[in-house]
Amino acid sequence: MRRIKASTILANIAAWIASLMILVPMIVVLLNSFKTQKESVIMDLSLPKKLMFENYGVVIERGKLLVSFMNSAIYACFSVILIVIGVAAASYVLSRNRSKLHKVIYYFMILGIAMPLNNVALMKIMKATSLINTRYGLIFLYTAINIPLALFLMFGFVETVPREIDEAAVIDGATSMSMFLKVILPLMKPVIVTVGILNFMSIWNDFSMPLYFMNNSGKWPMTLAVYNFFGQFEQSWNLVSADIVLTAFPVLMLFVFGQKYIVGGVSSGAVKG
Repeated sequence: MRRIKASTILANIAAWIASLMILVPMIVVLLNSFKTQKESVIMDLSLPKKLMFENYGVVIERGKLLVSFMNSAIYACFSVILIVIGVAAASYVLSRNRSKLHKVIYYFMILGIAMPLNNVALMKIMKATSLINTRYGLIFLYTAINIPLALFLMFGFVETVPREIDEAAVIDGATSMSMFLKVILPLMKPVIVTVGILNFMSIWNDFSMPLYFMNNSGKWPMTLAVYNFFGQFEQSWNLVSADIVLTAFPVLMLFVFGQKYIVGGVSSGAVKG
């Protein structure tokens, strides 16, 4: 019993240390966003003498965050919609038709999880298809990049759905399309929400793809806006911190409210593959 208690205490201490390592930098940035320029130079956990809410107003105005926010929302939302719709249908078809061809297609697609991106070849393809420096080009790029992991999770979830449900729907006169839309798709809600949240956070936080394939600053997402803002106001850490808080806030709230779906969806979707 003593050994069990000692191991439990050590595990809790390790968890607290790991949590503090993650939370402390976030708290420092949050506190600095309300400080004056002189106070923010120190970058510590001290409370601001006066809450400078106007820092956020300055950041929104000078950093053009409203435009960048809309760009990030467009890229993330439309990419997630395409991923969810396409992968949900593909996972159902590949799961219910287990031919050798479908197996080859499935394993070929999920191979993208481990395969690295070749940005040189990708740049040439984007130029040849006139997708570079366009919003829809970046949306298609995000969709293609995130399909493998989404397919892996959704396919594993559909595999856990008993085939007897399909047979019962066929007996009741359901077609393949109505069976998918009215029977299978509602059952896929946990993994759909999981895939949607994970991909939204990944796309929202992405920095490299817009940097390589988006030269127009008017089409930059929030991540590039923060990078550009830091270059202009690198001495004003209070403004930089406010910029970081505004960028991270939407995705942080999405993660907090969708955490239970992420845990449940990942565990259920990774049972089979």
